[in-house]
Amino acid sequence: MNWSISFEPLISWTVLGFLLLPLATLMAWSLVFGRRGALLRLAALAVLALALANPVLLEEEREPLKSVVALVVDESQSQDIGDRSQTTRRAAEALQERLSGFNQFELRVVRAGRGEAMDEHTQTRLFEALEGTLRDVPPSRVAGSILITDGQVHDAPAGASGLAGPLHALITGEEDERDRRIRFERAPRFGIVGQPMEMTYRVLSSDQEAGAIEVEVFVNGELALVEQAVIGREMPMEVTIPNAGRNIIELRIEAEEGELTKTNNRAVALVDGIRENLRVLLVSGEPHSGERTWRNLLKSDASVDLVHFTILRPPEKQDGTPINELSLIAFPTRELFVEKINDFDLIIFDRYQHRDVLPILYYDYIAEYVENGGALLIAAGPEFAGDQSIARTPLISTLPGLPNGEVVEAGFYPRLSEMGERHPVTRALDGSASEPPDWSRWFRIVGIDRPQGQVVMEGPDGRPLLLLAREGEGRVGMFMSDQGWLWARNYEGGGPYVSLYRRIAHWLMKEPELEEERLTAEGRGMELEIVRQTMDESAESATVTTPSGNKLDVQLTAAGPGLFHATLEVGEIGLYQIENGELSALAHVGPVNAPEFADATSTEEILRPAAEESRGSVRRLGDGGAGIPNVVPVRSNASVAAGRDWIGLQTTNDSVLKSVRRVPLFAGFLGLGVLLLAIGSMWYREGR
Repeated sequence: MNWSISFEPLISWTVLGFLLLPLATLMAWSLVFGRRGALLRLAALAVLALALANPVLLEEEREPLKSVVALVVDESQSQDIGDRSQTTRRAAEALQERLSGFNQFELRVVRAGRGEAMDEHTQTRLFEALEGTLRDVPPSRVAGSILITDGQVHDAPAGASGLAGPLHALITGEEDERDRRIRFERAPRFGIVGQPMEMTYRVLSSDQEAGAIEVEVFVNGELALVEQAVIGREMPMEVTIPNAGRNIIELRIEAEEGELTKTNNRAVALVDGIRENLRVLLVSGEPHSGERTWRNLLKSDASVDLVHFTILRPPEKQDGTPINELSLIAFPTRELFVEKINDFDLIIFDRYQHRDVLPILYYDYIAEYVENGGALLIAAGPEFAGDQSIARTPLISTLPGLPNGEVVEAGFYPRLSEMGERHPVTRALDGSASEPPDWSRWFRIVGIDRPQGQVVMEGPDGRPLLLLAREGEGRVGMFMSDQGWLWARNYEGGGPYVSLYRRIAHWLMKEPELEEERLTAEGRGMELEIVRQTMDESAESATVTTPSGNKLDVQLTAAGPGLFHATLEVGEIGLYQIENGELSALAHVGPVNAPEFADATSTEEILRPAAEESRGSVRRLGDGGAGIPNVVPVRSNASVAAGRDWIGLQTTNDSVLKSVRRVPLFAGFLGLGVLLLAIGSMWYREGR
């Protein structure tokens, strides 16, 4: 119970002052000049003023509030090292049990480091969690905060600014932990495919170790080079980017005996490979309606350097015109097909026929170019079935099909074959899902016998229309019709010639995204997405190796013809290895080289400034959680809130008002009697 007096004047204080001021002046004059009865008059005036002020006796019933204690438990990945997680669990249980014995404390437990937000996986943000749990608590009710962590906190303030109550940190882990780690110092985001890229890295040691160490450099999972690095020094290196698109550069060092963790013995950089301009040689045998289709398409691509020749004046055309009067450029056959043939990424013969423009030996050079890794595309017309067909040259050894002399000229819809529905060049081609396909007809196809490779598009009666084949280290494509220009001219609504032609060209130039058998993986947030391309009708399950070395079996589900995928929720940040049959892929989940793994050694120094400034403490827990301090309640104005074996939590004076009982002192006959007695005594003195 709390007793207090409150004044509730019957009239306003201003009016009361105007009424009493003259009377008080008169009473003061009487006292000064010693008039008889002045003291009684003054007492009567005081009683009158008190009655008008209406004093009220208040009886309050209050319930004291509890002080709020925040217990923040660090569950980040670095806490999984050694027995840190067990120590943390035992310490948290012990503190909860001890705090439950204090009626003046309300305990709030918050666990940080395992939430869905990406920041909670990549960084240990305990103070953000602390602020969230105390957001609705007035500072006067905060008893203090207890953090159970390894000390690697990435949002720790420089001092106690913003903290209410003492901060106590209980540190897990050993005091003299040893750990080596490697990190990239300079890692460009982009690199030119096939050219060396400069990068720098550094190897660090927690015990200031000196000397050299062997560093293995892996590019997309394959060992590229081995270097010697001086510990503590920034080291340069050169890496050649092999592929366009995403490339994973990984550094590895061997773990030493007694090392804390192997997680940070690897560093990863993601580099997007960019191709220099692709060089394409387009040779048109003669002007025709579709000649410019290939030219316009290739010229519209800024990444392609196109060299285009059209044979307008074959050698057999002799009309007596002097050479110096011709406006045509002589076909530089030796320069293109002998001296610089290997500079081209793709050679296209568009309705080309052998008319002695190229010496017969040069076809051997072209065949050798393909065998050694080059790309060749034949866009065939009626001449491919004639006597001057390039199939009758030494190029025959690289062609996936030979003409049978048949040329069918009738309207037909190009259709995807069963294999073409799964092949990445033609899979899901716009318009292919309907029957007939939602594109225009063509009107000519050249027949071939004994097709090899992959027939991905067909003409009338199942005749091969588009063949793709591998020859040695290179690739060959054959289009058995010259009617693609009908799609480009929007005849009968046209067709997807741009995407089809580009896919063909990029497949021939070995674009990774268009490989028939391909396994890819990518991290999106804390999910691992796996995609498998295959020409088979089904796909085996994939084996996923996590950064910590655990293996998971993941079933792949069909996402379309020749396409299978899976999405896996993961809890670790780092490099994942995915295997499916003979294929393997790497994927990094989460930010590269996240702060959570930059330094895994436990430390007391990061939290010490904030703890000491808030009158708290930082102390290390023993094995299994031994050394957990006792809890002692302290006043909010106490100068010390920690001792050798105890931590202090401050109590609050805040309370909640439950009820109030009012007793007016001058109410009723009691007040009237006192007032009359005071006035009557004044009259009594006057009457004598």
